[in-house]
Order: sequence, then structure tokens, then C-alpha cells
Amino acid sequence: MYVMNPDIEGDDLVTKHAALVKRIAYHLMSRLPPSVQADDLIQAGMIGLLEASRNYDASQGASFETYAGIRIRGAMLDEIRRTDWTPRSVHRKARQVAEAVREIENQEGRDARDVEVAEKLGIDLHEYHRILQDATGCRVFSIDDAGVNGSEPPQPVSAQPHNEPLDKLHTSDFKVALAEAIAGLPERESLVMAMYYDEELNLREIGEVLGVSESRVCQIHGQALIRLRARMTEWTSD
Repeated sequence: MYVMNPDIEGDDLVTKHAALVKRIAYHLMSRLPPSVQADDLIQAGMIGLLEASRNYDASQGASFETYAGIRIRGAMLDEIRRTDWTPRSVHRKARQVAEAVREIENQEGRDARDVEVAEKLGIDLHEYHRILQDATGCRVFSIDDAGVNGSEPPQPVSAQPHNEPLDKLHTSDFKVALAEAIAGLPERESLVMAMYYDEELNLREIGEVLGVSESRVCQIHGQALIRLRARMTEWTSD
């Protein structure tokens, strides 16, 4: 007697939604350092898709594509957490900049300026801006991931396993503190964060809106991330 293989339906779902894995992978790639390999994310995403096909329950109301998208993205973020592609020197310099920003803002009672931070670190503005660009590449997260919009999203990611602002998103108090810190960013940094994470514009598109170069947008983004870290010290200390 012929018995239907229960895996057939799951295999069909995997085949039908394989393109979804690539779409999510390349979307994440736009926010990751060049050293991150798309194939690694796709491989992790396919595992997430396979698990989604096995565990999907249509009676829960969500479409398979929505459910699979969450599982795929989660699997990719797990892969990013597992592997830190950023040199330790980048993390060290980012910490030094964040500390300088914190000290200046505590002393002056206002936003720290680029020239002040560079002077405190004993470096020129060119070197300081390079650190900001590197800092942008060494961590990735979404404002939506932070629960700013009131949702309870999948655990977000930081390329550095420890001592990063987004490591403690499971606490509601932290979400409130992060939302307040983002709201308190200088206008241009806040605008870049909103366009990058909420509207999902890329750096080139944001540059066109602001009338600045793509590299300058990267610097502003890096400054915003470091400023957030400096202002969230109580949450990021070991």
C-alpha cells in the first residue's frame, strides 16, 4: 500500500521559499562588514527554513512566509553571533572613543563634538573618522529589534559577543533606556538612524537625502552607535 511521505509537503515549502533565504541574506549583508560571506548566511538561513517547514502550524494564523522569515533571519543572526568577523583592535578603539565621548558629555553637559573627541584621544580628525567607519561595520542591529515600536522581536545581534548595548534587550527597562538614548541623539545622527533602520535606506541613498557623501553618512552612523554606547554605560559594563 502506498503511504504518503510526510516530508513531501515540507520539501515543497523549502523549494518554494528558497529565494526568501537569499533575499534576507543580501538584505543583512548590506549592514555587515565586507568580510562576511553571503554563502555562510545563506547556509544558516536554509537550516532555518528547513526547521520552519518542519515546525510550521497553520492554525496559529501566521502565513508560512512570515513564520519562515523570522526563523531564517534568526538562524542567520545566530551565525553572526557565533562568529566575530571584526578585529579586536576595532572593538578596542570603539571602546576608547565611547569612553572619551562619555567623559566629554559628562563634563560639558552637551553632545561631544568630533574635534573634542579626537583631541582627547590624541588623534587627528581623519583617524577619528576612520574609527567611526570601522565601528559601523563591527555591529549590526535594528531599531525594530530594540522593541522601540512596542513589539517583542527576535533577539537582535551584535558582532561583538559581550559588552554591547543590544546584548540586554530581554529587559523592558533596557528597551526604554535605549529608546530614550536614541531620541536624545543629535538631530543629524537621529535622522541617519531613522532612515537606515526604520526606512531601510542604504548609505548612498541617505547621502543623497542629506547632500553628503556615502563615507560621511557612514561616519555619522558610527558616531551615533558610539554615542549610544557611551550613554548606555550602566547597561554595558561587565
